[in-house]
Amino acid sequence: MVAVFFLALVAIAVAAYLAGRLKGQRLVAAGARLHSLPTYHGLFLAVACVIPMLAVVVAWTPLAPRVVESRAIAALPADLQPKSELEHDARLREARLVAVGQYAGAPSPGLAAAGEAYRSARAAAEVLLLALGIAAAAGGFVWGSRQLAPDFRARNRFERVTKVALIACSAVAVLTTVGIVFSVLFETLRFFGRYPWHDFLFGLQWSPQIAIRADQVGQSGAFGAVPLFVGTTLVMLIAILVAGPVGLFAAIYMSEYATPKFRAVAKPVLEVLAGIPTVVFGFFAALTVAPFIKSTGEALGLSVASESALAAGLVMGVMIIPFVSSLSDDVINAVPQSLRDGSYGMGATRSETIKKVVLPAALPGIVSALMLAVSRAVGETMIVVMAAGLAGNLTFNPLEAVTTVTVQIKTLLVGDQEFDSAKTLSAFALGFVLFFFTLLLNVVALRIVRKYREQYD
Repeated sequence: MVAVFFLALVAIAVAAYLAGRLKGQRLVAAGARLHSLPTYHGLFLAVACVIPMLAVVVAWTPLAPRVVESRAIAALPADLQPKSELEHDARLREARLVAVGQYAGAPSPGLAAAGEAYRSARAAAEVLLLALGIAAAAGGFVWGSRQLAPDFRARNRFERVTKVALIACSAVAVLTTVGIVFSVLFETLRFFGRYPWHDFLFGLQWSPQIAIRADQVGQSGAFGAVPLFVGTTLVMLIAILVAGPVGLFAAIYMSEYATPKFRAVAKPVLEVLAGIPTVVFGFFAALTVAPFIKSTGEALGLSVASESALAAGLVMGVMIIPFVSSLSDDVINAVPQSLRDGSYGMGATRSETIKKVVLPAALPGIVSALMLAVSRAVGETMIVVMAAGLAGNLTFNPLEAVTTVTVQIKTLLVGDQEFDSAKTLSAFALGFVLFFFTLLLNVVALRIVRKYREQYD
């Protein structure tokens, strides 16, 4: 029924647009001088119908489930009436299953009655929603039709509504970010209320295991996050040492040396790397790269773990090459050709022009591309899980197993968790630190861009 409602909304909007535009055209045919084009008359009338329908949806969506659920609970016999919130949720879940025909076994008569009540109430709610939406649209159509006149500023009204819609979309993005920050921040403060923040930020042991009994080892847990920060930094540095030079040199070749025909093929092929799922890269790292590094290291007499930071970093570097190459290529192509021509006129070679003119001019954009690649590497999880391991080792040796912040967040929040223990709350603290780190990277990138940015006519 929801799909039917939105199909009706689209049909009403199209019909209102055609009716409004037709009325504007008739006014022009009658010799009237319109303030706005007939198209804006149609757009205004369409908006006048759509906004009331959307208002009905916004008002009805949180109200309808409560009405339907109350009808289902009221249909239960006295012996099945819930006595607690837990029983209330269980009865509703059973009634829903009966209503959709997915209840395991034969339901009791009382439960069958609740399921039937739930089904009929939901159907009635959907029909009522459609009826109210159409009625609201009809009211908006009548009101909007009365507004249409030769001197009516339909364009100004429509542009005002468009501006409000754009502001609302922007507000959704901003408020979502603010909501994420505060939701993580509150849980982080709860964690720091149970575990000292200085021990978390500067502790050297990570063992987030909370014992069930008081006599078990590790009952208090060790939440020193320095091994995670070191592992994250190590894997990120290896990845950026791979992606930075390779991506930048690929961008220089495609923008300065490659023929248009080769560039038209090579750039899309290179960008395909960005669309490969990270779990595929993880399989490649675990099944191919890590065994190769281990066998090579053993042949050289080195001790190499089966899961290492080097394997994860190398594959992650390959994964983020498109972030560096594609953005750097666009930035280099944006450098004005007049700068190159001036350099050539002074007798510089192509390589000297790239090194002395093009790259300095494109430096802010290249730095932004590298920072974006770093942020992507810091937030990667699957490759590290499959190729670097889960051990919180405090080591700078790329041949040993390490873990990262994102891997531990995933590990701590997998399965059924109690969101009132230090173990689970530590994941939010790690997430907040990771958010702060990526924010710092973005601030540094913006400062570099503003400091070295040059504008050309």
